[in-house]
Amino acid sequence: MERMIFPNLPVADLRRSTEFYLGLGFKQSPQFSNDDCAAVIISDTIVVMLLHQEFFSGFLPEGDTPHLRAAGKEVLNCLSCDTREEVDTFLANAAKNGGAVFQPAREQMPGMYSGAATDPDGHVWEFMWMDPSIPE
Repeated sequence: MERMIFPNLPVADLRRSTEFYLGLGFKQSPQFSNDDCAAVIISDTIVVMLLHQEFFSGFLPEGDTPHLRAAGKEVLNCLSCDTREEVDTFLANAAKNGGAVFQPAREQMPGMYSGAATDPDGHVWEFMWMDPSIPE
């Protein structure tokens, strides 16, 4: 079996956050979703788990709290894209569906084009395309 990754993200409004990710073109798994969480399928090996903040807190040691919309960023999730245009499309769809552009798309270095958006709870998603024709 291939390894999978399940980022668990605390959210304030589960419905709104789920709609944001569906607006990016991802699908929800009804099998692993309920009133406390939504499983959003990014690919065969990536499933984002949106957990209502109270439910998310149940996975933390006593005294720890989820940090929604925090000024400091602990994680920048990066998702590969097939084209530069797909990067631009993800950023446009993020802004259209309740998120915001965090970093406009640009060429960071030759052959690497990326931009980043935040979801409604401030979680950062970078969308990146790497030109396969650039030699190593």
